[in-house]
Amino acid sequence: MSIKHLSLLAAVSAAALLSACGSMAPAKSMFSQDSLPEAVKVPMGNKVAMETVGVGEITYECRDKANAPGMTEWVFVGPNAALNDRSGKQVGKYYGPPATWESMDGSKITATQLAVAPAGAGNIPYQLVKANPAMGMGAMAGVTHIQRVATKGGVAPATLCSPASKGAKEVVKYQADYIFWKAA
Repeated sequence: MSIKHLSLLAAVSAAALLSACGSMAPAKSMFSQDSLPEAVKVPMGNKVAMETVGVGEITYECRDKANAPGMTEWVFVGPNAALNDRSGKQVGKYYGPPATWESMDGSKITATQLAVAPAGAGNIPYQLVKANPAMGMGAMAGVTHIQRVATKGGVAPATLCSPASKGAKEVVKYQADYIFWKAA
């Protein structure tokens, strides 16, 4: 083989190698709890089963403040959100009351709140819940915990809630990541 042929062969080999590397899918990033407050971290012995992005709204109602006659406040009524996978495809929904996470396969769960932690001004807090046993077989079967993280919006309305506006409802848009965990 001549030097000219070897050079051409080396160039073709390098181009093929670069082309193969460029078409490789990036490594899938797994959710990390490292930056979360301790209160909302899932206990050891669990692993991420599904990551979703909830996009929707939360309804609040102007009601009497508990144990404060004559005073009113905005009270959380319930969520209504689509649960999408990381590519944007809807894989479930989140609604309530009671707070219910339902997969498109029909399996669903409710849960009990364990902890919340601040998520920044204007954002609903981070949350950790312990899942109740799933109803139906499917994606929600075996889920032990759900974390609400990466929250945007969703706090109670800034509009006045007064005795004159009791019963008024306001809908607030929000987004949050819901991370589903199962026993490892």
